[in-house]
Amino acid sequence: MRAKPLILLGIAATGAASLLAGSQTWVSFMLEGVHKVETVPGQDINPALTPLALALVAAALALTIAGTVFRRVLGVLVALLGAGSAALTWSALASPLSAISGKVTELTGITGSASASAIVWSEVSPWGYVTLVLGIVAALLGIAVVVWGGRWGTAGRKYDAERKRQDPKSEGPDRISDWDSLSEGDDPTQPQ
Repeated sequence: MRAKPLILLGIAATGAASLLAGSQTWVSFMLEGVHKVETVPGQDINPALTPLALALVAAALALTIAGTVFRRVLGVLVALLGAGSAALTWSALASPLSAISGKVTELTGITGSASASAIVWSEVSPWGYVTLVLGIVAALLGIAVVVWGGRWGTAGRKYDAERKRQDPKSEGPDRISDWDSLSEGDDPTQPQ
């Protein structure tokens, strides 16, 4: 099925792109009496974005070898990671001045809601919105894994060969079982 590689690539790509978007400037601002523009990257606004993005990439890799049940568990995890990333991003975008209050406090020493009064200009970059969309896409891809992941094929020939070795009578002989027979001193070409 072609959906599996596309979904897995999509999950890995959303994680990698979220990592990139989180490292970019989300909010630029200028303080009263200071003629220098300060910038705050998404990772500083919410440090949880980086681990969420890395977890998405790791989940995509784990899905390549996961069995049917574990695949669905990972699908739920991916959906939650994507939703969490979107929620964290939305909270920062909904109130950017609150999101950068730590940086303002660091620069001015003013704490609490009074720190916003020291800002004379601020601007939100598109990178936050990119991260929001990536989180939503990751959540949808996680749901797709839960819904369609059970239809994906299971592990490859390597694991099938192990199963045949454990129960060689389940199917006829093959190259691996013939080689194993030779190693044990039997001639697989002779009738039994």
